[in-house]
Amino acid sequence: QVRLQESGPGLVTPSQTLSLTCTVSGGSITTNHFYWNWIRQPPGKGLEWMGTIAYNGNTYYSPSLKSRTAISRDTSKNQFTLQLSSVTPEDTAVYYCARGIRIGADYDNRGQGTQVTVSS
Repeated sequence: QVRLQESGPGLVTPSQTLSLTCTVSGGSITTNHFYWNWIRQPPGKGLEWMGTIAYNGNTYYSPSLKSRTAISRDTSKNQFTLQLSSVTPEDTAVYYCARGIRIGADYDNRGQGTQVTVSS
């Protein structure tokens, strides 16, 4: 059973960079044909796909966030990381990491989520 766990600060100051890590257990992030995603849910809104790092290390980003988003991985630790720069209060959300069988869709495992608040 694959398990995903998000970690990172719960409070970020406006204009700073938000950094979150997803630690994966029970399966490798390099296993063929799985895609590792970051998604978020702002208060009162639906889920928003932010970006994906594929099993082969290729990355894909939401056009609306591409200029501020970077996803990377550490295969030795079986982790992948989200960095979102120049945050504003509108980036306040619950952030999830999820495994999928397509880029940005068909999630079959998801972490419990972590609340991130952007505030001074």
